[in-house]
Amino acid sequence: MIKAVMIFNNFGKPRLLKCYEQMDTGLLQSILRETFNLVSKRSATMCNFLEGNTQIKSHDIMIIYRQYATLYFVFVADTSESELGILDLIQLFVETLNRCFNNVCELDLVFHYYEINSILSEIIMGGMVLETRINEIVKAIKANNMKLRSLKNR
Repeated sequence: MIKAVMIFNNFGKPRLLKCYEQMDTGLLQSILRETFNLVSKRSATMCNFLEGNTQIKSHDIMIIYRQYATLYFVFVADTSESELGILDLIQLFVETLNRCFNNVCELDLVFHYYEINSILSEIIMGGMVLETRINEIVKAIKANNMKLRSLKNR
């Protein structure tokens, strides 16, 4: 099960933080800070998997991440998930964002926060993967955007 999805920039500024389990805000902030410290210090030649951290205090938690330009995409999952499957899921998420925003950048994450959450909700709901076909995800997002536009025009 996926526990959390985080996106932050090179400076550790969170751009998206979605948790699928109830957590205290202070604990969440410390997990984000520690995860950034762990991930940002790793070289590009190291693997993209980490086993838990001191804030999570659990040995059945994995941190899987990828860096794209100035953004880190981090998924926190339990050990029942496949590391390579989560890496593919990160790739799917980024490709979907690129299709929706034409080469997604950090500003897209800032100014289109609700749409980013909507895209993520099409892929993952309650920590479980719902959809992995990019065309279906993009079609659902476009249909949702059309509904929102029609409601605004009323």
